Amino acid sequence: MQCKKCKGKLEVARSCRRVRLRCRKCGTEYRIHEVAGDLDEETEAVLEQYTVLIYD
Repeated sequence: MQCKKCKGKLEVARSCRRVRLRCRKCGTEYRIHEVAGDLDEETEAVLEQYTVLIYD
């Protein structure tokens, strides 16, 4: 996936109680529900590894 701001690559950033997508280039973080409609197959496969996603 690409960052909406700078077109950098987004990576899944997991912490203790949340999962976000973070841009490797500019550092912008997105909540999953903010980009849910734009998820690509690669990102969906990574997110499927987590049994529960908390949408905060």
